[in-house]
Amino acid sequence: MSFSIFSISASALMAQTQRMNVSASNLANADSVTSTSGQAYRAKQVVFSVDHQGYQNHIAGVKVTQVIDDPTPMNLVYEPHHPLADEQGYIQKPNVDIVGEMVNTISASRSYQANVEVINTVKSLMLKTLTLGQ
Repeated sequence: MSFSIFSISASALMAQTQRMNVSASNLANADSVTSTSGQAYRAKQVVFSVDHQGYQNHIAGVKVTQVIDDPTPMNLVYEPHHPLADEQGYIQKPNVDIVGEMVNTISASRSYQANVEVINTVKSLMLKTLTLGQ
């Protein structure tokens, strides 16, 4: 049995942790009107790729390549008396899809749990292998 399974699962745990952090940031900023840059918060998305570094025989883990801005248009809300309203009375609200982010959070959490189970199963199998000769 190869120890690379631990590295592969660990890379998945790190990737899913970052995915949950980005989703939590999106949810936390879902109702904000402006950020420090003066623009409305733009939702982020995590981009994954295969991590071949350090692995042989086409066995690889996963890594976060980048965190990108969601290209979905901002939500325009008509609030003519708001201090940040434009000439037509609209303010820009973040393009965060709250339901989509909740689904993303649940999916990342389940993936994280599955990788923890993989590590625990491999650990259990290794311990049982050690007791075969007794």
